[in-house]
Amino acid sequence: MSAQDPKSGPRPQTGTPVPPGQPAAQAPAQGQPPAPPKPAPAQGQAPQGQPRPQGPGGGPRPGGSGPANRPAPVTPEMQARIQAALQQPVLPPASPAQMQRRHYGMAISFVVMVLIPALLSAAYIYTRAVDQYASYVGFSVRSESAPNAGDVLGGLGSLVGVTSSSTSDTDILYKFIQSRDLVERVNSRIDLREVWSKAPGDPIFGFRGGASLEDLVKEWDRKVRIHYDSGMIDLRILAFDAQDAQDIALAIVDEGGILINQLNDIAREDALRYARDELERAQGLLRTARQNVTEFRNRYQLVDPVADVQGQIGVVTSLQQQLAEQLVALGLLQANAQANDPRISQTELRIQVIRDQIDAERQKFGSVNGEEALSDVVGQFEILTVDRQFAEASYTAALASFESARAEAARQSRYLAPYIRPTLAQEAEFPQRLRLLLMIAGFLTVIWVIGSLIFYSLRDRR
Repeated sequence: MSAQDPKSGPRPQTGTPVPPGQPAAQAPAQGQPPAPPKPAPAQGQAPQGQPRPQGPGGGPRPGGSGPANRPAPVTPEMQARIQAALQQPVLPPASPAQMQRRHYGMAISFVVMVLIPALLSAAYIYTRAVDQYASYVGFSVRSESAPNAGDVLGGLGSLVGVTSSSTSDTDILYKFIQSRDLVERVNSRIDLREVWSKAPGDPIFGFRGGASLEDLVKEWDRKVRIHYDSGMIDLRILAFDAQDAQDIALAIVDEGGILINQLNDIAREDALRYARDELERAQGLLRTARQNVTEFRNRYQLVDPVADVQGQIGVVTSLQQQLAEQLVALGLLQANAQANDPRISQTELRIQVIRDQIDAERQKFGSVNGEEALSDVVGQFEILTVDRQFAEASYTAALASFESARAEAARQSRYLAPYIRPTLAQEAEFPQRLRLLLMIAGFLTVIWVIGSLIFYSLRDRR
């Protein structure tokens, strides 16, 4: 078999098959570097050794080398750049990623700052933390006020009405539960140190304070949780024994009821004292007004000047009627009798006497010879009468308010109303181990992330 095929031409000695129409590549001589690859032809140019594509008529193919699509000529500067880029050595491919020292440092810091503390916390929570029992209680302060008896008297009781406090009793009770006073009162009933020291092997959740009351108040803030919303107070009390937790809750309810009763007693005593003072003041005003009226009557020798004036007016009216009758009679005599008739003179004398009497009665209404006029006397009496009437109305209202305050003081208007009685736990709900562990792990992770970011930020600034 011949080495050449008349149809396909000579085959190359080695390498891949050569496409038809291209010369076979020559192998480089031994010891010589391989020739650099030829640059790729520019866009729109045919490779060397190959004819440009032609159209159907032998001319250039449309879109191949027309004036609009003709490529820009290659400048010597561009050829020099291409030759320099071809002569640069080709960089080797990137090596696989490997652990660096900083990676080990991050892993060690994560183990030290997150993993080990989380494992220690889990070991403590699940092995040494003692179970705690919770007792729940909820209560509110109810206030009932009776209708004021003074309102029945046409609103006169509003003059001396009892005012209400602007501070809610529930707000006072909310502050009282968190106060040192309540801790001292409950501790006098129940030994809180002994109750909260029943876990000697649990220094975290057990009582770790001393004999001072301040340490006991701090432990109270840890063991007693309070929630206040819309006038209702909810409490959660923790203890290492279910009965102890319920006893503390009962003591809180009892002491809260005592406080409300004390506030109720103070409010009732204040209202009663205020009503009593107003009653005494009204009695003094009424006594003074009546005394002034009595002195006025003794001074002017008049029981009722208004009645005297009305009597004087009646006398003047009667005299005027008599005068009119005598004038009519005189007219008749003068028309029918002789001029020297004695009846005419007697009638004229009677008319003159009646007129003099009317003038005398009218002068009593005014001041004569320095004497005080009857009209002024009547004005003074009317002023004293108005003062006496106002004093009597004030006394009536004060007396009604005092009776209402005394009736209100006889009953309890404020009281503690528990809507959730202190519960007795059947199972230990605390500590919530899984929740605590997740919180600790999340907190440690956040600290580790923030510390790592700060460390690398400071390192990059150097």
